[in-house]
Amino acid sequence: MITVKETPPFGSINLFTASKQIQFLKKMKELRFSGELVFTAPKGEKWSFYLYLGSIIYATGGTHPVRRWQRHLAAYCPQMPAHNSALQRDLEIIPTAAFNTCWQYQLLCLWVAQQKITAEQAAKIIRGVVVEVLFDIAQAKRATFQIKPDNSLSTKLPLRDVQEAIAEVEGLWQAWSHDPVADYSPNSAPVIKQPEHLQECTSAQVYKTLSYLLNGKRTVRDVALLMKRDILSVTRSLLPYIQSGSVELLHIPDLPVPVSPPPASIAPVTRTIASGRVIVCVDDSPAVCQSMESLLVAAGYRFVGVQDGLRAIATILARRPDVIFLDLVMPNTNGYEICAQLRKLSQFQNTPIIILTGNDGVVDRVRAKLVGASDFLSKPVDAGVVLSVIRKHLEQGAQGLKV
Repeated sequence: MITVKETPPFGSINLFTASKQIQFLKKMKELRFSGELVFTAPKGEKWSFYLYLGSIIYATGGTHPVRRWQRHLAAYCPQMPAHNSALQRDLEIIPTAAFNTCWQYQLLCLWVAQQKITAEQAAKIIRGVVVEVLFDIAQAKRATFQIKPDNSLSTKLPLRDVQEAIAEVEGLWQAWSHDPVADYSPNSAPVIKQPEHLQECTSAQVYKTLSYLLNGKRTVRDVALLMKRDILSVTRSLLPYIQSGSVELLHIPDLPVPVSPPPASIAPVTRTIASGRVIVCVDDSPAVCQSMESLLVAAGYRFVGVQDGLRAIATILARRPDVIFLDLVMPNTNGYEICAQLRKLSQFQNTPIIILTGNDGVVDRVRAKLVGASDFLSKPVDAGVVLSVIRKHLEQGAQGLKV
């Protein structure tokens, strides 16, 4: 697994306004990426999306991952017990290796397999959770992203389409961000601060209802579920009381996690081979360079794109990359010629050079080997294959140095 410890400035996003996050998620879909996509807010909050071939398996993280799970479980599967003791009994059935995704998703898979819930109920929970996670990332305004490729991830439940999820949340976010409630978080818990003042400005029935709902233990999202209303209308109705000081919004902790993380002895090994490595991609297609940049920067590499094949040698000499991708067919030159010239230079005799082409023929592969290419990849590029090939050649180079 590739873990990015520090994401470069390119990874900074402003959800729905700068559209970088939208473009990045779409790029992961185009690249059919499988693995974990992690967003980190400036204050340290983290959200994880688990993707299979570019579609969303599940999402979690943020301020209240357990509370969010139990809220949607109550909404769509009221027959299932949400208390920790019951969850723990079911979690004991799940193999430890399955926790690479997340315990909430594994429980849904287990319950569907046991026919305790339907696949449609599980899909509704996943849809609601993904919407909330995207909304919370939007409210964080700026975040950095990193990717952890994992081709072992698989899906047993309906996938959530990235573009559909973004379209749904964008509408909710636009309504929220242009409303006076925009500065408040629906993850805050309203509590009555001045009961006497609240009694004076409300009827007895309204005060009784508010006293029950606003106990400081339920978030705005929890209250909205009880009232069967959306978070925007609930927050709007509370706003006059908040502004008058009768009601206060508190930050409350998440509910206890019903499962412990896997022991350190069986945790996946973190790879740090990406740190600081420079990857050059020579391709006359802007789309290919942009796709490679999105993928490789998020994986922790430093990326250099070259769209003019005639400038390739000079750029490579200046940047001394650790891995080079060469397009096979370009105006005025081709990948074979550039590869042959690089192999004549002593500093690039052992540098991994991967040929990219849309023509995956035997003749092209043989010729690529003859001019000294290290590998040969077909277009369109697949995220998992690209990262796997880079990791393979860098690890082989590291082992060669040790010998």
